[in-house]
Amino acid sequence: QVQLQESGPGLVKPSQTLSLTCTVSGGSIINYYWGWIRQAPGKGLEWMGVASYDGNSDYTPSLKSRISISRDTSKNQFSLQLNSVTPEDTAVYYCARGLSPGDYWGQGIQVTVSS
Repeated sequence: QVQLQESGPGLVKPSQTLSLTCTVSGGSIINYYWGWIRQAPGKGLEWMGVASYDGNSDYTPSLKSRISISRDTSKNQFSLQLNSVTPEDTAVYYCARGLSPGDYWGQGIQVTVSS
């Protein structure tokens, strides 16, 4: 059974960088796409981007200037970095396997952007 677990700080100050890690167990991250999704209060799910099996990444256009998704195959993890955050980046962040809608998801982590 593949399991995903998000980790990282729950509070980030405005203008700083949000960094989250997704640890995958029960299967290798090689040969799959791995994505980050978020849901802001009162809004729907937003697919932020994916890291592909060949090491490339693809991001939603609205975040492209601020986002980076990378993989660490030695640790079976993949990570999200979102730069220059604002309170509008406050959301529950999820990691998932595959392209939308994904077949395995983490439980999600609340991240609040506030001073």
